[in-house]
Amino acid sequence: MQFIDLKAQYTALRDSVNGRIQTVLDHGQYIMGPEVKELEEKLAAYTGAKHCITVASGTEALLIALMALDVKPGDEIITTPFSFIATAEVIVLLGATPVFVDIEADTCNINAALIEARITPRTRAIMPVSLYGQPADMDEINAIAEKHGLTVIEDAAQSFGADYKGRKSCNLSTIGCTSFFPSKPLGCYGDGGAIFTSDDALATAMREIRVHGQSRRYVHTRIGVGGRMDTLQCAIVLAKLERFDWEVERRAQIGARYNALLAGSATTVAQRPDRSSVFAQFTVIVPNREALQAALKEAGIPTAVHYPVPMHLQPAYAGLCAPGDYPEAERAAHVVMSLPMGPDLDGADQDAIVTVLLGALAR
Repeated sequence: MQFIDLKAQYTALRDSVNGRIQTVLDHGQYIMGPEVKELEEKLAAYTGAKHCITVASGTEALLIALMALDVKPGDEIITTPFSFIATAEVIVLLGATPVFVDIEADTCNINAALIEARITPRTRAIMPVSLYGQPADMDEINAIAEKHGLTVIEDAAQSFGADYKGRKSCNLSTIGCTSFFPSKPLGCYGDGGAIFTSDDALATAMREIRVHGQSRRYVHTRIGVGGRMDTLQCAIVLAKLERFDWEVERRAQIGARYNALLAGSATTVAQRPDRSSVFAQFTVIVPNREALQAALKEAGIPTAVHYPVPMHLQPAYAGLCAPGDYPEAERAAHVVMSLPMGPDLDGADQDAIVTVLLGALAR
């Protein structure tokens, strides 16, 4: 059994993917070819944002977003300690300081009620993460940001396709960033990402930053990076968009079925009623995680942990905080476990996963 079955997805899209790749090979515009613009237009239309800027990865999306805001050494960015390391990494790379806010115990997303107390005169932005595919409390976060004159960057690396109160993830704040890493809900076959905004000035800055700060060829008006998404990866995402709506629906159905099958026997990450999840991971909260993982592995069922060490306890970031500062994030790191998930997960495999998990929990 696969943790996420990308081979089945490719089989369903083989002709489209191969055709898209062949078109790029035929025209030979491997950097900034026509598929780049086509994808940006389609993704902007999908989210409702005015601008989409494709970039080299989800990490690059966050970095370029912060650079467009002119984040400098000494600035502070509020974010969650419970995410993939890239969320904090890009802040530190610019010389700024990540200021962590603990998570909600049930959703594992940043606790919006704790954010305002962490704002200082050095705060420049708030960067919530839409963890496991479900947006955080974006209305509350946006309201706090507006009150204090801050920018909100949604780290939507796991949530492209999700809804929040009728609006799409990536278009819930001033800036939204996502990833097209192969295992994401919408993934390519390498690294890729995108930034979304409806702010014209920020969009211009981001487009220039991703090509080494160029406003036109060999005229560098700002500091930039080599942050383009290549044409082949854009072509692959265009092919995958053809069945993306179906995949989002399937993820919702499979997630709901997991919740129903596990109800009363295992705790799952909570879903708020005013938003959807694209279940980038389906995550349960369990005791004795190592024993459960061993039982599932013995049955041929893969699992993963997102994430086993919160960011403030990582060696590279340990100087920012002390153990115990963010108890919910530390607790979650010991009890979360992700099960196989994806649009091509069939009912029989899902039944087998649940049977083994419940049997191991009952021991």
